[in-house]
Amino acid sequence: MRAVAIVGASLAGWRAAQELRAQGFDGRIELIGDEPHRPYDRPPLSKDFLAGKQEASDLALAEEPDLAEVDATWRLGRRAVALSTTDGAIELDDGTRCLVDGMVIATGATPRTLPATPPGVHTLRTLDDAIALREDLRPGARAVIVGAGFVGAEVASTCRALGLGVTVVEALEVPLAHVVGPELGAVCAALHEDHDVRLLCGAGVKRLHGEHRVTAVELTDGTVLPADVVVIGIGARPNTDWLQGSGVTVSNGVQCDAGGVTNLRNVVAVGDVASYSTPNGAQRFEHWTTALEQPATAIHNLLAGRTARHFTAVPYFWSEQYGARIQFAGHATPKDEMEIVDGAPDDRRFVARFHRANETTAVLAMNNPKLFTKHRRQLASKSTTPVG
Repeated sequence: MRAVAIVGASLAGWRAAQELRAQGFDGRIELIGDEPHRPYDRPPLSKDFLAGKQEASDLALAEEPDLAEVDATWRLGRRAVALSTTDGAIELDDGTRCLVDGMVIATGATPRTLPATPPGVHTLRTLDDAIALREDLRPGARAVIVGAGFVGAEVASTCRALGLGVTVVEALEVPLAHVVGPELGAVCAALHEDHDVRLLCGAGVKRLHGEHRVTAVELTDGTVLPADVVVIGIGARPNTDWLQGSGVTVSNGVQCDAGGVTNLRNVVAVGDVASYSTPNGAQRFEHWTTALEQPATAIHNLLAGRTARHFTAVPYFWSEQYGARIQFAGHATPKDEMEIVDGAPDDRRFVARFHRANETTAVLAMNNPKLFTKHRRQLASKSTTPVG
């Protein structure tokens, strides 16, 4: 293998480039990214950066010594539009064709939005998104957040801290119930009420009002919420359109085996766009930690030309809302039982364990990082990385 293209220059793509060099690859690396920025840290975008406590320079993931060590050809502000697996050519939106014999797909995901969005309506995925949103967050303004998932809740928390009046609209009857179950979802939801944020559950959005600027959000039950700024946080879809006709199997992401290898041995996928084979079926993990850790396994298999290792790390993510730190690790399903093993939800400090047939499957903690870390390590100790 003489040349590898990494399509996607965020955390997962940057880690893939670092792993290529760390694992001995001395050929050409092409790093293609549709944003004009070098890799940066995304989690602060909804928190400290949005609150004005950090600037873009504080988010950089790639320092000058790291850039020199990786020695990649950077193609930033360029979007991949097609892939030809017959000759290994990636076509970019400016007509450039990159010829390679190995590829890492790390194109991430795009936020879902609503139709007919006037100015003042935002999604939050990129640095430029966060910059635009930050300019609209003025004390006393009325913010409506559509979606009470982790990103929506973090944005609501930041808006409240900045002195905005905040209403959160959620389609589910209990926010996050599909992730942490209805009981703990209700605990997370109560954080909004604790901080004078209005939460409307079981509510859908009918349309957005305003022509030159958003003025209100109309719900399906007829309720009209005045709004000076609106943030849409209703999930994301994997960026796979450019792979149409390429021969790479796509279904809710790029389909991979347990080692990140696609149906083509010289193509691997990592990060939000990758749908990995797991004991619980095909899954995409839109978590910072997964994007950090997956590339080591995928690059090993890319260079080996076969699936020699499996990625079996326990999924982990965290969220900071209204001063509370929420941490979650593992795979929880609706059939799992849940028990509080330390603290009390009403105190907003506890650890909960999910289990199935007396086997721990996941753990969630609020404001209890020390005990959470102990349980997370126990989950990780059961995880191995097969080699063969």
